[in-house]
Amino acid sequence: MLLKRIIFFLSFFLLILLGKSENCHAQMDNVPINLPKYDKQKLHFGFTLGLNRSNFKVQLMPDFKYRDSIYRIEPVGVMGLNLGIISNLRLGEYFDLRFIPALSFAQRNLEYTFYYEDSTGAFITKNVESTYLEFPVNIKFKSKRVNNYRAYVLAGGRYSIDMVSQAKVKDRDKEIVKLKKNDYGYEIGFGFDFYMTYFKFSPEIKMFNGIPNLLVKENTAFSSPIEALHSKIFLISFTFE
Repeated sequence: MLLKRIIFFLSFFLLILLGKSENCHAQMDNVPINLPKYDKQKLHFGFTLGLNRSNFKVQLMPDFKYRDSIYRIEPVGVMGLNLGIISNLRLGEYFDLRFIPALSFAQRNLEYTFYYEDSTGAFITKNVESTYLEFPVNIKFKSKRVNNYRAYVLAGGRYSIDMVSQAKVKDRDKEIVKLKKNDYGYEIGFGFDFYMTYFKFSPEIKMFNGIPNLLVKENTAFSSPIEALHSKIFLISFTFE
């Protein structure tokens, strides 16, 4: 719910700014152009701050309801934080290549509902925490600059390393859902560049879909009903370049 509100207000804010930019376009001679030589730079750097909402795409075993009295397994997304450094290489007037190594703090929950033969039940939540080193590479396609504004879309791939992976941890007293250390996948997104007096500010929304199955198979009540877990992450970020 919080993520939807953030996206709504951000989109509303951007639409207002774009509307103003169209009005300004008619009076271009009176609008001061910030950073007029910025887009001619071959290479520039910056940093990014973001909020992520990490979740799973869960694929269950066909007979999961007959395992350990499990009735339902639901993934629940949780908000996290991203911090990154931007390296941007100009490929042409409308294309850039971007490398944004980042540190991501993420959490995903799995909610289990159990029903037993004596008509009793139980509700258990398993928290799955990760701290990722991320290495995304994106191609950025930019629109024509209008005064001090520009829209863009981007797409690319990302490789991630979970620095706190418990894939090899053996603790019989505590049943945990273990994830593999390495993840990779594709991401797409869009954003807007705002040329300020001394820097470029860009709000951006991206979606990441993981390709590999992250689940470490174990014979436990929480892991055995699941066939596969794949990453699904939404990211709202604010870049300063």
